[in-house]
Amino acid sequence: MPDSKITEPANQELIARLNSETAKIGWHELQKHYAAGNVIAVSDSADLIAVALAFHQDNRSQVEGWLADKTVFEVEDQQALDWHENNTELWAVVIPPFVLVQEIK
Repeated sequence: MPDSKITEPANQELIARLNSETAKIGWHELQKHYAAGNVIAVSDSADLIAVALAFHQDNRSQVEGWLADKTVFEVEDQQALDWHENNTELWAVVIPPFVLVQEIK
């Protein structure tokens, strides 16, 4: 069952905007954001737009739950190195000050 917050009509415009602002980007272009500690990874089992919506709405309890179960996590150095070596392309959406990224399936 979809999260009721996502399906609320008031959120539909924001969801459309987040979708339009989501793009593929190579890791090399994200390095400065990673160095600043602003890149947050989203597991491939999660909906990137739903996570972006929760960050945008400052839904602390939802984000904390995702951090606890590793649905959302800080990019580890080894992962960053792997992505750098391959210049991995990722889905990305900016929710200032963060760049949320997700591996492309």
